[in-house]
Amino acid sequence: MTDIALDAPRRDARVIGLIGVAHCSSHFFQVVLSPLFPLMKVGLGVDFVALGLLLGVFFSVSAIAQVVAGFVVDHFGAQRILPAGIACLGVAMLGIGLAPVYWMMLPFAALGGIGNSVFHPADYSVLTARVTPSRLARAYSVHTVSGTIGWTIAPMTVLGLSYLFGWRGALMAVGCAGLILAAFIATEHMELTTKLRVHARTNSDVGIGSMSLRSVLWSWFAPFVALLTLPILMAFLYFTLLAIAGGAAQNFFPTMLPQVQGVTLALATTVTTAYLGSSALGSFVGGFLADKTSDHDRIIGAGLIGAALIALLIGFVPIPVILLFLAGMTMGFLSGLTIPSRDMLVRAATPPGATGKVFGFVYSGLDLGSLIAPVVVGALIDHGHTPYAFAFIAAALAATVAAAIAVKHNRHAG
Repeated sequence: MTDIALDAPRRDARVIGLIGVAHCSSHFFQVVLSPLFPLMKVGLGVDFVALGLLLGVFFSVSAIAQVVAGFVVDHFGAQRILPAGIACLGVAMLGIGLAPVYWMMLPFAALGGIGNSVFHPADYSVLTARVTPSRLARAYSVHTVSGTIGWTIAPMTVLGLSYLFGWRGALMAVGCAGLILAAFIATEHMELTTKLRVHARTNSDVGIGSMSLRSVLWSWFAPFVALLTLPILMAFLYFTLLAIAGGAAQNFFPTMLPQVQGVTLALATTVTTAYLGSSALGSFVGGFLADKTSDHDRIIGAGLIGAALIALLIGFVPIPVILLFLAGMTMGFLSGLTIPSRDMLVRAATPPGATGKVFGFVYSGLDLGSLIAPVVVGALIDHGHTPYAFAFIAAALAATVAAAIAVKHNRHAG
């Protein structure tokens, strides 16, 4: 018993490390193309709209496929699906780098979206099944931070490779690296195996022919119906609202801060970087905090209401530059602090054996929120109502708290 207890931290660290590397690669590949767009524009003779379509295809396919990926992960096991997803991303970048003309790149962008769709359901299935419950929130926080690291290192990596090998060579290099990583993750099959439920022999084992039509139809649609319970729908709303607020801040701070605070674009960009860095730090600290309590809704409420108040302060009250930095960092830290508690709240609402499909479904809310935020915030800025964009962010954060409370207090309804 003692040996098992001593081995648990080492086993947890290995599983968390493997999932962290995989999630880092997911976010890395999300940002590989955009830094190369100026070089690709010249090399391919296309405009930025066409290049942006590559990302549009990538993320649209990823959003749609993520829900399906959750079912696939729960059925076949994350240990099989995760390396396949990384391999798809590697092949996608390799294919885009080798494609002689622009239109041939679009199917590879779609393949990359399919690969990107598997990470959240697969990662959370492994962490939930394999990590000691007392360390699970910290595992979730490392998962979040590792994704941020992937976003951070991708631009400098591909630009450095492009100076050495050109933009095609850079894409082929990271594509090959993705295939190597996929092969390595595949060798860690035993560490990433999730515990599958053993079912007794039922009519489905005998064959569809012996089942009634009603039973067959229910076997097809029952998994989807399980996602339509109140707590899971509230979790989906939570993720959508959080993505609206986070996407608006992350993408529009450099545009909005000069208008409401009178700072330069360079300074506004620096504040945005500080906001993102503090969010990652907050997520790491939030993992330790979430492991010490079951009151995850209180952590979420305190963090997001605090962040909402700071958003209103930045949008409507002129403040000195040093306080603007502190406000941006505090807002990011408080938002990040809630992320591990968010994931623990979803875990508590997830039926047994449904981790992949639930996390795949609720995380698709991030994609929906990311589509809504630019439309609303862009319209407010275009019409000269930039301060109200901060009010929009604050309202989304406050509504997220309400959704979190609904998840907790209705999680036994399904």
